[in-house]
Amino acid sequence: MAFPDKPIAHLLGSNGPVHAVAYSASPGTYILAGSSDRSIRLYNPSPSTSVAPSSHVTKPHQTSAAPPIPQGRLIQSYSAHGYEVLSLSIAADNARFASAGGDRSVFLWDVATAQTIRRLGGNQQSHSGRINCVAFGGDDDALLVSGGLDTTVRVWDVRSGSFKPIQVLTEARDAITAVCVRGAEIVSGSVDGRVRTYDVRAGRCVTDVVGPSVTSLSMSKDGKAVLVGSLDSKIRFMDRRDGGCLKTYADPALKNEQLRVQSILGGKEQYVLAGDEMTGAPGQNGEGRLWAWDTLTGDVVAKVSVPWGPVGSEPKKKLIGKDGKEKERSNVISCVAWREDGFGDQYCVSGTSGVVTVFGYH
Repeated sequence: MAFPDKPIAHLLGSNGPVHAVAYSASPGTYILAGSSDRSIRLYNPSPSTSVAPSSHVTKPHQTSAAPPIPQGRLIQSYSAHGYEVLSLSIAADNARFASAGGDRSVFLWDVATAQTIRRLGGNQQSHSGRINCVAFGGDDDALLVSGGLDTTVRVWDVRSGSFKPIQVLTEARDAITAVCVRGAEIVSGSVDGRVRTYDVRAGRCVTDVVGPSVTSLSMSKDGKAVLVGSLDSKIRFMDRRDGGCLKTYADPALKNEQLRVQSILGGKEQYVLAGDEMTGAPGQNGEGRLWAWDTLTGDVVAKVSVPWGPVGSEPKKKLIGKDGKEKERSNVISCVAWREDGFGDQYCVSGTSGVVTVFGYH
């Protein structure tokens, strides 16, 4: 089956760049998006209205225009953050989710009521800078693990009434950009170019040196390998047993040297997906770019153009750069998520445009 590279839905509503997207736990019916506008939005990507075929009937000798991409449904908005939202994690029961960003606190939400259940941090024991990543862990998702600009990973007990973390991991020498949790293990990626694996029960930390700053982590389902994105425009698939590099994914046209651009495994781990700092050629309405490689061979299987949004939503205003000159707005694709932890039938991407674009198998 060919790689799905055609948009099937646009999810609208954000008033700024989207920094985090996540599917609800199985069966992955909903998508959460965290935005720089300090809100989180819950969508059903299935379109609320089907596009009537009659509007696309063409007369003889006319070329057929592609039907418009349907819009998904905005179900709920969650507003309590005072700063941009940078990371999301959804509990396995789909009743709760966690969010983090510039607030220095981890927010725990009740999905149905749209209220915050807990705010972890915001005191002497919390992160002293913005929180870049958050992930559920432990039995029944009783723990939350967060990593931040202050170089620490903090472990919080969701069920206790305490506002203190139950553990603070301080080995990193620069900001933590990514965390993932598997059983008693916490894996963190840092700007110091290291991937650290903590065995919490054994009290052991194993450090693997990547070199360039690490920006994202995605663990394989069997837990034996981890996909590591970094600021040298390369993505590495690393063996967690010996720290060796199994495969490197790159392309001369791919650029990731400054921004936190996410990479993930998808399509039942057949593919490696990553966004790109670079965008389409000038005049293409700031189209974003998404890359897909064959996980085993390392060959590029798709280079996907991501539209800014629905027709007519292209950026009207030019961006004023630091040099005072106008620049065309471009859609840097920085966050990606695949349904059912990479084993479902669709994925979504977003970035600067604030529009979440859903791709799937038709």
